[in-house]
Amino acid sequence: MTSEDQLANELPASNSLANRYGGQKRGLTRTSKRNIVIVALVLGIVFAAWVATSSAQAPVTFKDIGYSTVDGTRAEVDYQVTKYPGATAKCAVKAMDSKFAVVGWKVIEIGPNDPKDGADGGSTTAQRTVLRTESPAVSGVVDNCWIVDSGK
Repeated sequence: MTSEDQLANELPASNSLANRYGGQKRGLTRTSKRNIVIVALVLGIVFAAWVATSSAQAPVTFKDIGYSTVDGTRAEVDYQVTKYPGATAKCAVKAMDSKFAVVGWKVIEIGPNDPKDGADGGSTTAQRTVLRTESPAVSGVVDNCWIVDSGK
């Protein structure tokens, strides 16, 4: 055995592992731990604020009830809109032909409801929209509804 082999055999195992894989990792300092906690708290507060403000905005939902084709140039779409009674919503209503091409389109504004109307406090209203079509329609649906900002 050479003197290097003897020296390698005499070194403690932890020293040879440290040479091979690096030394022991140091733990986080007190300042680092404090900064991580502060960042986590700030992110938690921002998330809570986002949830609070997004749920404060009045949602609007719609449900297609039916449609009828009056003639080759008109279609009627029946639907229900559920929203906060004091909010104003707009709904895009469309009529389609047998190839699902849009042949009629209209945006309807639905104003505030009377909270005394209906069993649900006036949040759901039935709507009927008459659409002019450029060719005979075979279906009619609500494409989307959204709340209109009252400040505009």
